[in-house]
Amino acid sequence: MLNYARYKRNPVVDYPEREWPNKEIEKAPIWCSVDLRDGNQALIDPMVVSEKIEMFQYLVKLGFKEIEIGFPAASQIEYDFLRELIERKLIPDDVRVQVLTQCREELIERTFDSIEGCKQAVVHIYNSTSTLQRDVVFHKNREEIIQIAVDGTNMVKERAAKFPGKIILEYSPESFTGTELDFALEICTAVQKTWGATKENPIIINLPSTVEMTTPNVYADQIEWMNKHFENRESIILSVHPHNDRGTGVASTELALLAGAERVEGTLFGNGERTGNVDVLTVAYNMFSQGINPELEIEHINEIIEIYERCCKMPIDARHPYAGKLVFTAFSGSHQDAINKGVAAMKERNSQIWSVPYLPIDPADIGREYEPIVRINSQSGKGGVAFIMDTYYGFKLPKGMHKEFANVIQKITESQGEISPDAIMEQFRVSYLDQKEPIHFKKLKVDDLSGETQSAFDTKVKVIYTDHGIEKSFESIGNGPIDAVRRGVSETLNIDIKVLDYEEHALQSGSNSQAAAYIHLLDADDGRVTYGVGVSSNITRASVRAIFSAINRLGLGK
Repeated sequence: MLNYARYKRNPVVDYPEREWPNKEIEKAPIWCSVDLRDGNQALIDPMVVSEKIEMFQYLVKLGFKEIEIGFPAASQIEYDFLRELIERKLIPDDVRVQVLTQCREELIERTFDSIEGCKQAVVHIYNSTSTLQRDVVFHKNREEIIQIAVDGTNMVKERAAKFPGKIILEYSPESFTGTELDFALEICTAVQKTWGATKENPIIINLPSTVEMTTPNVYADQIEWMNKHFENRESIILSVHPHNDRGTGVASTELALLAGAERVEGTLFGNGERTGNVDVLTVAYNMFSQGINPELEIEHINEIIEIYERCCKMPIDARHPYAGKLVFTAFSGSHQDAINKGVAAMKERNSQIWSVPYLPIDPADIGREYEPIVRINSQSGKGGVAFIMDTYYGFKLPKGMHKEFANVIQKITESQGEISPDAIMEQFRVSYLDQKEPIHFKKLKVDDLSGETQSAFDTKVKVIYTDHGIEKSFESIGNGPIDAVRRGVSETLNIDIKVLDYEEHALQSGSNSQAAAYIHLLDADDGRVTYGVGVSSNITRASVRAIFSAINRLGLGK
């Protein structure tokens, strides 16, 4: 049993006056991409400078006006990357780069060195404020933690006064979700006042869900409580930076927007440490699906996927919202029927409002298409190939065979791209049904020995076959036709084979029905295994054909 007693509930907010449940999202927030910092530091193979530049330019193309490019004081690669952006004049005038630094003088000094020549920048300082980290990491009380933030703010303020460009300060009480609300307010207010924030020169107060610790409604309560208790609220841009530890990053973000957040920091497809940051694309597409302009240029999701996967070297899950390969594919016949009827109804009514069962948006609006069938390419899994074989041709492949045959198809798709169902069936025929050389089964005679002898075996078979074109035969006994054939083949060909699994089913109904048989065969001499498949109007004959198919696939008849 799970040792759940080791854990305790995180406290909720006693906040009965909450107003966010009665609100709706009405407009897009300020979007800030942290793909090049929070996202990049979580990659198994971090981006090199050329990939960072490509990603930066694409984020600009998508419409991000604030982009956190890294921690230049702590990383030479990120320092060089920022310098290249500035010196090559790759930062548009309407885009702010954001740089992260701890509240330490030498790091803040180098951070300002890195942004020299930049017209405008967000300098993002942070320190951890959570109850737990104050206790076990920093061993500091509240006053000492506040002093770190105030000192850092003063250091930025002094340098900002001499900086020729515009500096906006962002402060994050890291691990906000584990910080007492009164203390979070106290430290944010101290930074706000030290900076001298005004309506004309606002400060970004970023309240991160550094670790998702509770349900999204609690995060919304925390955000609204802070929003309602800030002094000089118009001098603050309230930002959130949700992570996805509990799998509710998108929900936490949406509820935080209801609670008063005006700005969202996140990444494309939710890349980030542990389970990731909030997926800003999902939040944006969710807004789009409700008739709200997301204020990002995200009409071409396949292009976004291609650049993301190439730069980040990480795949998008097939079920990822909006982006997954299968999210606009209907496997179910009833779903396909409902979708087709919904599309037909829209056309008949000349409706300009999208309203189709099972499809919350028109896939074409984001560069996708509705696919009522499984399309197989090099990225397709074993389940898709098995689905094609069952749905189109009636072959219900044993589960253990799914990967074996999918590997055959993948080799083809890796060289030629997408493969049609007919081509998949043809490959199945070549790989299994037509495996008739060098040992080709011709005829079978089965005799029932039950009660005729004292032998432990109840079946006698006579098999006629060709070996490299020469007709031969053997007789053998065993417990049933399959066992008798296996014994006869083993003795005749001097091979040691074992049947690991056997399955059969009808391919079609009626007097002309065919049966399919699947034999999972082991070459006991070297441990190799494979499946063989046979088809016949007689199930016993189909089974024998499957044995010979597997023998030829293993190359045992040479």
